[in-house]
Amino acid sequence: MTKTRSLASAALFALFALATALPLRAQEVPPDQLVKTVTLEVVDLIAKDKEIRSGNRAKLIELIDARVLPHFNFGAMTALALGQSWNKATPEQKRRLTEEFRTLLVRTYASALAAYSDQKFEFRPLRAKPTDTDVTVQVRVLQAGAQPVPIDYSMEKTAAGWKVYDVMVGGVSLVANYRTEFNNVVRESGIDGLIKNLSTKNRTLDAAAAPAAKK
Repeated sequence: MTKTRSLASAALFALFALATALPLRAQEVPPDQLVKTVTLEVVDLIAKDKEIRSGNRAKLIELIDARVLPHFNFGAMTALALGQSWNKATPEQKRRLTEEFRTLLVRTYASALAAYSDQKFEFRPLRAKPTDTDVTVQVRVLQAGAQPVPIDYSMEKTAAGWKVYDVMVGGVSLVANYRTEFNNVVRESGIDGLIKNLSTKNRTLDAAAAPAAKK
């Protein structure tokens, strides 16, 4: 795992944390308060779960799958990651791409999430107007003996509440980080080739998780 994607694991930890304990009236909660409250709750939740702490990746994946979908705009994330190639995809290809990309994000970082329950977080005040519908929530991951890692969440207000559509880790966009890789695959193998590539990665990650699930 590259340094950028390792840091992205910390970002996705807080991202996926949002999905596990959102209040019923989440759309009325300011985005910065939502990030802070739920992130701290999930840090505590994972820290107390012996199975997750012992490496039960399958259980963590199950937790994420059950809670994450309603609270993240994976369609927007996938479109941003594909860039111009998104407009060339058919409706069915867009559906498959979104599904596979969502699965890739969940599967890739699930095993890394538990490692961040010991991290300390600094939540910056939100710089936005009450009427803003697109904001950036700034968080810093504090590391002993190292510089804090800046994590900036791009969030949009929808009818269903605030949703994350991108995250910047150390100044690097998670979505843009995948865009280069995706564009290279599309250039070589087309959109169907990218779908196949993502599907293969997901099957490989599922196979790696299987032994842990049997323990």
